[in-house]
Amino acid sequence: MKKLFSKTFWQERDVEMFIGQQLRWGVISASVIAFIGGIIYLYSNGKGVPSYTEFTGAPLYVRHLPGILHGVFQLDGMAIIQLGVVVLLATPITRIAFSVLAFAMEKDVLYVIITLIVLSVITFSIFSGFGG
Repeated sequence: MKKLFSKTFWQERDVEMFIGQQLRWGVISASVIAFIGGIIYLYSNGKGVPSYTEFTGAPLYVRHLPGILHGVFQLDGMAIIQLGVVVLLATPITRIAFSVLAFAMEKDVLYVIITLIVLSVITFSIFSGFGG
């Protein structure tokens, strides 16, 4: 693939291939991270018998990114699985951010505005706390 910021890269086919590879590698890396976390989780907690009479939910530390990262550094399987989910969720968001750059390099103002609106709605939805 040509250099990212050269004029010849920004032909339509090259951008589509780059976005496709970006999505592919995001999903692959999220799968590998979650698989490794699953192995670690089963190794450390596989002998316990679950209680099916009550629902406990996920611990509080794996519900927020700082707790997930802290758990990853301690090789906590549940936190590593959650990191895989975070990477999986971040993959299409980085694709949208890259699309803003691609449309800006093509000087396509309408698509830059539309893509920025989509990116801002997604960002607001993630960080606002509305919806639970």
